[in-house]
Amino acid sequence: MHVDWLITLFDYFGIVIFAISGALVGGRRRMDPVGFALVGTVTGVGGGTLRDLVLGVRPVFWVEDPSYIIVCVVASVATYFATSHISSLRRALVWADAVGLATFAVLGTQAALAQQVSPVIAVAMGVMTATFGGIVRDVLCDDVPLILRREIYATAALVGAVVYVGLDWTGLDQTLVMAAGFAAALSVRAFGIVFGVHGSDAGTGAGTGELAAAE
Repeated sequence: MHVDWLITLFDYFGIVIFAISGALVGGRRRMDPVGFALVGTVTGVGGGTLRDLVLGVRPVFWVEDPSYIIVCVVASVATYFATSHISSLRRALVWADAVGLATFAVLGTQAALAQQVSPVIAVAMGVMTATFGGIVRDVLCDDVPLILRREIYATAALVGAVVYVGLDWTGLDQTLVMAAGFAAALSVRAFGIVFGVHGSDAGTGAGTGELAAAE
């Protein structure tokens, strides 16, 4: 598959997953379809918007291609009608957010490297892209952002971005580089979710088992 097509597909995948995570928060807040669409769209495009603004990319990606907004709205409204069939919105939200985090950590890093920035800045853009949409989502819904909780969250995005930059430097096939970065970020986040390991707990054996308590 051509690299550009792979990046585009990965981009839409991340947008949809993060839009769903935003809409799931709307479900927990019992919002109407418009609220679902608003929160889902902001979550889906928030990180990429900030990344483009910081990197000086004009117009930002969703202004140049409005299909991203359409996809966010469709995914969010579809989630509105599906929430009654989801047994645990909290559990679904945590995992949807984890997949979106891993996806955007890779995409943000790739987009930054395409602008010929340094590896350090590329990693920072990866973390920013992966976390900012979720921050806006949680603030809009009056939740404490995941990145500010005792969670392995930004660290997971950082690991994924670093893996991507490191493997990209070796000249490996982009498909493998993207897959490795995604897998690294998701694995770290999943470890924290499944075992209840928090940033301040790492290496101490402490943990609360977040999913076990999720309702």
